[in-house]
Amino acid sequence: MSEAAKRRSECRLDARVNRRVLLVTHTGRPAARERAGYVAKRLLAAGVEVHALATESDEANLAGVSPAGTDTSAANGMELVLVLGGDGTLLRGAELARSADIPLLGVNLGHVGFLAEADPADLDETLERVLAADYVVEERMTVDVEVEHTGQIVERGWALNEAAISKTDRARMLECLLAVDGRPVSRFGCDGVVCATPTGSTAYAFSGGGPVVWPEVAALLVVPISAHALFARPLVTSPESEVVVEVLAGTSDGGALLWCDGRRVVPVAAGDLVRVRRGARPVRLARLHDRPFTDRLVAKFSLPVDGWRGAGEGAHGAPPEPPGL
Repeated sequence: MSEAAKRRSECRLDARVNRRVLLVTHTGRPAARERAGYVAKRLLAAGVEVHALATESDEANLAGVSPAGTDTSAANGMELVLVLGGDGTLLRGAELARSADIPLLGVNLGHVGFLAEADPADLDETLERVLAADYVVEERMTVDVEVEHTGQIVERGWALNEAAISKTDRARMLECLLAVDGRPVSRFGCDGVVCATPTGSTAYAFSGGGPVVWPEVAALLVVPISAHALFARPLVTSPESEVVVEVLAGTSDGGALLWCDGRRVVPVAAGDLVRVRRGARPVRLARLHDRPFTDRLVAKFSLPVDGWRGAGEGAHGAPPEPPGL
């Protein structure tokens, strides 16, 4: 069996009693609140326990939904984390799913939504597949991050998309030294450095000029942001590599900030080392459709493919639109 096949192990569960799903919703959007009520009603009617964070349950007025914990243990004992929202909400759901080591299934209510498996038009089909426990699980690489201060580890974190070191003083550059596998690569001034997974290659790293990396490729990306240097190109390293960014003394007194997935932030002082390596625990994404990433990429970015003459082409020479997008 290939590594890709191992990461996409089948997850067709037998019907069972006391099935439990954690519902995570962007309650700031009326459409999300409305759909959350519909989802909860459908699942409850089918005998599935629906849990939600207390604040979300109240804000969305979710009748019959049980309260979940208030921390990263909220998904413990659940079968699935079902997310209604954009990428930010999906990343919040990923924190809960990863902690409980259960799959995450997203319905995109945002803009691009690369992490989401379905769009609102597919909601009924998505619920039918959830009720039938008919989906496959794809493991996505994460990164583990450490901040070292005077030889001691003072902070630890993780990210699904990226760990980004950014400057705090807009008037001054972040001065840093980049090293890979214990060897120095270059020093430069910049606005920041993004260390991303293949999943995160279409997020912050993409905005910084980094390459798009297919999810089944195991690699660690390094993308300097607005660097003042002759050599400050995006790098793609081995998944077993360790990337170290040292914040040099030339950085402002405010030091820098380390952002994990744009959600969790810790300060980094001048002289500190930020170590990034492959995460020990992946995030598990539930997939309903076995479509190639190429088609997802074309659909999400509305890429022009008219004139393509390959096998299986659709109208006007374009590839057929995959289901669920």
